[in-house]
Amino acid sequence: MAAFDLPLDQLERYVPDLPEPDDFDAFWLKTLVAAAGPAVLEVRPEPNDLALVDCWDVTFGGFDRQPVRAWYTRPAGHSGPLPAIVEYAGYGRGRGLPHERLTWATAGYAHLLMDNRGQGDLYGSGGDTPDPESGTAMGGPGPATRGILSPYDYYYRRLITDAFRAVMALRELPGTDPARIAVIGNSQGGGLALAVAGLIPDLAAVLVSSPFLCHIQRAVSLTDLAPYGEIATYLSVHRDAEPAVGNTLSYVDAVHFARRATAPAHFGIGLRDAVCPPSTGFAAYNHYAGPDKTMHTYRFNGHEHGDAVHTRSQLRWLNPRLHPA
Repeated sequence: MAAFDLPLDQLERYVPDLPEPDDFDAFWLKTLVAAAGPAVLEVRPEPNDLALVDCWDVTFGGFDRQPVRAWYTRPAGHSGPLPAIVEYAGYGRGRGLPHERLTWATAGYAHLLMDNRGQGDLYGSGGDTPDPESGTAMGGPGPATRGILSPYDYYYRRLITDAFRAVMALRELPGTDPARIAVIGNSQGGGLALAVAGLIPDLAAVLVSSPFLCHIQRAVSLTDLAPYGEIATYLSVHRDAEPAVGNTLSYVDAVHFARRATAPAHFGIGLRDAVCPPSTGFAAYNHYAGPDKTMHTYRFNGHEHGDAVHTRSQLRWLNPRLHPA
């Protein structure tokens, strides 16, 4: 894919005026209050056939207190409180198997990998969390369009609440330092990390790459690739639904959450990303309220952004913030 979005100098100045719902904060406060309660529901040791990390199968209470699964992984034999990370997976992916995501635990962090409710069938090794609400509201079959006619029914209201509650659960798990928690995600996971950063004021850091759910209506106008293409396809059939869909999406757009987020932030974007167009991620970055923020761009990369090179950048940026000398 050749570069198709704005040139870099314009991306760096791109601060679109995105109107947000008048009741945006009240909507999310009401949603999160309804999910309140003990976060951790069950913790079971999980054999992972590895010598250097220990793992537990965690179930926590997510949206409407519904059970959500996660893997909790720590450096083996470490008993003291560790800085901790909540990681959110990409679109169509579940939590997979306990030995798949080892970077953060082997770097010395406690690591919680949240399952995506109702996802896990597109790639990876599957998921373990159903979405009980998936068949109760009008909308398309994929997560991007489930319940899309109402912000109260929309799939991402549930998933963002799960993501928020995952941080609450990690704070309750033994061996974590609740004052040193970061959230991280790529693509859909990046959008979730931004949302959580806007909902939790005392995070230690947020790391975002190729974020989904940013400046959503622009993204739908620029790309036909999923997940945004699923929304366009839905509207090609339901031609009169555009006002309702636009209203729903305005409640989950990560640009609005970014305006409220203040934690130190590390971003990464591939300038040839046709899945999550660069201008949409820059919209979130340029609106991001916290003063300590950095952007890494990859001129010839797409949705994979900097891949392992970017992970190295994340490690080098995060370690002094969560492992202070």
